[in-house]
Order: sequence, then C-alpha cells, then structure tokens
Amino acid sequence: MSKEAPITRRRFLKGVAAAAAAPCLVGRAAWGQVAPPSDRITVGCIGVGGMGSGHLGGLLARGQVQVVAVCDVDTERREAARNAVDQRYASDRGSGTYRGCAAYNDFRELLARDDIDAVLIATPDHWHALIAIAAAAAGKDIYCEKPLSLTIAEGRAMVNAVRRYGRVFQTGSQQRSDGNFRLACELVRSGRIGKVQTVHVAVGGPSGECHLPAEPVPPGLDWDLWLGPAPWRPFNRLLHPANWRAYRDYSGGGMTDWGAHHFDIAQWGLGMDESGPGEVLPPDGKERPLLTYRYANGVRMYHGGGPEVFANREGNGILFTGTEGKVEVNRSFFRTWPEAIAREPLGPDDVHLYRTRGHNVDDWLECIRTRRRPVCDVEIGHRSVTVCHLGNLAYWLNRPIRWDPKREQVVGDPEANRWVDRPMRAPWCLT
Repeated sequence: MSKEAPITRRRFLKGVAAAAAAPCLVGRAAWGQVAPPSDRITVGCIGVGGMGSGHLGGLLARGQVQVVAVCDVDTERREAARNAVDQRYASDRGSGTYRGCAAYNDFRELLARDDIDAVLIATPDHWHALIAIAAAAAGKDIYCEKPLSLTIAEGRAMVNAVRRYGRVFQTGSQQRSDGNFRLACELVRSGRIGKVQTVHVAVGGPSGECHLPAEPVPPGLDWDLWLGPAPWRPFNRLLHPANWRAYRDYSGGGMTDWGAHHFDIAQWGLGMDESGPGEVLPPDGKERPLLTYRYANGVRMYHGGGPEVFANREGNGILFTGTEGKVEVNRSFFRTWPEAIAREPLGPDDVHLYRTRGHNVDDWLECIRTRRRPVCDVEIGHRSVTVCHLGNLAYWLNRPIRWDPKREQVVGDPEANRWVDRPMRAPWCLT
C-alpha cells in the first residue's frame, strides 16, 4: 500500500493498477436454475473472515449473483475465499474447473474494476467509512456490515456519498428482516401498548483503550493495511483475527456491536429512523442506575436492565413499556403484556412497516434492480449507530451529553463535540 498521497477520488480512480481479467461466464444451461450472465449482479466481497465468510457463502447460493472478486489483508483468508468461490462455481458448472475469482490485498484494486456492480463490506468497523465512500464514488452498490461507522461524522459522510452518487446501500441489520422484530415495532407504533413511556435495551458496554504488548506479525498479514486509518500500534493476536471490538480505535465495543442491532429496533419502534435522542445521561449509582437516553417526546430509553427487567432467560433484547401494555423481543423471544395485544391482527389503519422477502441481503439485491431504498438504508444505519456512539461518549466522559439530532452536534460541550469525529492516520482521509 502506498503512503505517498491520500485516498482522493482522482488518485483512486486513476492510480490503481489495471483490473484482473474478467471471469469466464457461462450460459443458463450450465448454471442450472440461475439467471443468465447478462442478468446476474456481479459482486466483490471486501473482508472475508467471520461475518464476511458467512455472507460469501450466502451469495454463492444465490443464482442471481456472481462473486467475481474477494479482498482481504490476510492471505490465508483471502485464498480460502477465492478457493471457495472457484470450487462452488466449478461444482455448479459440472465440469469441475473454474478459475474466475480474483483475489486482492488492497480494496482499491477491486473497486477499480468496472465489471463489478456491487460490493459487500465486512471489515473491522474502522474501515467501513473509507471503503464505502470509495465504493460509492466508483459506482458500486453497497452492503456494509453493522455497526455502520466508527464515528458519527463518518456515518454522515457515508450518507452524503451514497446520496451524491445515487447508490443502493444496505446496512447489515438483519433483525429488520425478522417477523417478530417487525411485529413488535408495528404494535408499538400502532398504539397497542398505549403511549410509550420507556424502552430498555440490553447489550454490552463500551470499548476501551488498547495497551496490548507487541507480538510478531503473522506471515501473510498486511498489518499496516489492517490498521489503515487507525493509529499505528504493533500487532497483537488479540486484535486479529477476532477480538478487535474491545478497543476504541477499531470499534465501540458491545454498545456498537449488538447495540447496532437492538438500538436499531428501538429506534424503529419509536419512529426515529431519521432522528434520535436529545440527551444522554451516564449512570450515577444513585437515582440513575442505568445509562439513560431522553427523547423530545418524553420517552426514556435505558441501556441495560438484565433479568430483573427482561422476562427472557438471556436477560437481553428490547422491552417497550407503554401506558397500556408491554412488548419484549429478542432473537429467540417474543411476548406482550397483556397477551391479547399480539393476538389481535393489525388492521388497515394500523402501522405496517417495510416487509422484506427473506434475509436483508435478498432485500439489497432486489433493491439493486429496482433502485429503491432497502429496509435498512444508510441513513437508518447511521442514525441507529449514532445512538450507540452517544452512549459510549457519555460513558467515556462520565457526564451528560446534550445532542442536537438535526444538526448532529453536541450542545454546549466543545470537548465532547470533538468526539463526533476523530483524526485518521495519514495518508488516509475521507475527502
């Protein structure tokens, strides 16, 4: 990776080496019940470990998609992904051979290919904004894993780029494609529990500073490119491949990991997809045992609660409480109090939310063809993770945060407002 100049659009589009040869495409008969080559959406996958490998497997099973390239800074993961693509398509062809998937260390080389329609981004969080903005500028539609961004300002920059270049962007918040989560929000927004008073959201806590000791960089890992815009520090095996979420330079911890799912559902249920809270107060150990969000409409949202609040055995999820009832939901639990709230079907005058056909990857692919906005558009992903970022900010600074959701600025606290964005390590920058 060059360090001679920032990743400007001009340098990105003009300075990247020529793309690898395009993959061999075959006809309908050879591929079975799949779309012909001219109708397939060509996809490049950036970040193919963990969630990335799972998404890759899902894309390979979808006949309307052809994966033509993979990218990862870890050679072992990159080659495993390329082999998985080639082996799957070889099996589908029936001839036993296929060598059409290119593999890249640097995402810019993948994005420079004009034969790629869309990209799926599943890198660590601190890379999301840079790659997504570059992808939008390169004319690619985008699926980006949650949490959307490392900072609030990055999220807004992603929204602006997607709108500027007219791209379809799906945030990987799969719970919006789950019937129980959708029904919970429909019941709340249709007034079935009366006026909403409180919401409890139980997820993990904030990330912290990294003080891990230096260890040798494993063979085949481009550690400098893994760090990218994050401050330089030596390699440690707790950062790669799996535990980077615990550290502030790369993620917001459990608050942004599971929070990007559960706070997203809370925002959906409150009808706040384009707004957010006005104040965040850290716990004080006295009158305020839990981190508390205050919305302009009077709703109070709490981070946490545990078994003493939640009925499900895991003690997590989302609990909406209103003047006339409650709705609790997580991935394995759905219940209302009274039970009759859930038994009565929604009527034509009730709120009916966006219903996807299958997983939100399928919704993304359909929206690429129709050009409509998907169930968890970039603005929604940005607003949901902003709630998480604000919670982390209140924890880190241990003081109340007043927030203007329209201007997206902290009110009356210049020090806190500086945390809305963070500097990137040179030469990386968003513009």
